[in-house]
Amino acid sequence: MVLVVKVGGSLISKANIDPILEDFSKLTGSDDVVLVHGGGPDVTEIAENLGVEQKFIVSPSGIRSRYTDEATAEIFAMVMAGKVNSMIVARLHSYGVDAFGLSGLDGGVIIAERKRRLMIIDERGRKRAIEGGYTGRIVEVKGRILNALIDMGLTPVVSPVALGTEDEILNVDADRAAAQVAIALRAMRLVVLTDVDGLLDEGGRLVPGLTLEKARDYMKKVGPGMDKKLMAAVEALDGGVDEVVIANGIKESPITKAMGGGLRTVIRR
Repeated sequence: MVLVVKVGGSLISKANIDPILEDFSKLTGSDDVVLVHGGGPDVTEIAENLGVEQKFIVSPSGIRSRYTDEATAEIFAMVMAGKVNSMIVARLHSYGVDAFGLSGLDGGVIIAERKRRLMIIDERGRKRAIEGGYTGRIVEVKGRILNALIDMGLTPVVSPVALGTEDEILNVDADRAAAQVAIALRAMRLVVLTDVDGLLDEGGRLVPGLTLEKARDYMKKVGPGMDKKLMAAVEALDGGVDEVVIANGIKESPITKAMGGGLRTVIRR
């Protein structure tokens, strides 16, 4: 069974990441596992330390995302493929995992098409188009490369930096990258770890389970962050993944608990 685990950027600190990686290491003996990570807060911090102002935009459907100009794309690659990926790989080796770190640039594992124009809602609430910058829409994940690493006994750790169709560096959303990796590997399950227990309804109560159609409906109701996770879940299920689990990574044995029951949101086709 192939299992893909996505670790959110809000969890990328030693205090939060070590329990996740220790638990992840226990899975490598029985399953083929791949880890995809975020790292947005690190990108923001380092960019601002370097004097590169970070801008966030909102789409007409309410999706909030980073606007990636050329300078930010370079910082994104430096932080994601360098700092964050290397830290995770080193920590996994300390738990006995033969981790192999790579970004979507390496071997063109993740190919994306640059978005030429973006529709946004500006500060006055008006819809308008802006230049697309260096944000990409994933068009291909080369599962054969990841499978080759797995067949060699290595555990891929994937950073969501994509190679553009014109050979440029592109920022792609980590949740959706994880979904596309799961599809390419024909994974049975995608586990998305974040800093909350799962999807909450309008009253703040945990939603334990959803069908694919219900997940589509909820995408219009939830706030920034969870909307992208639901979008990624819908993409994964549409692409053939059997189950997506959204769960809290800030607890003991978070992956084991996410797959075994308890507080989580499970979305199935």
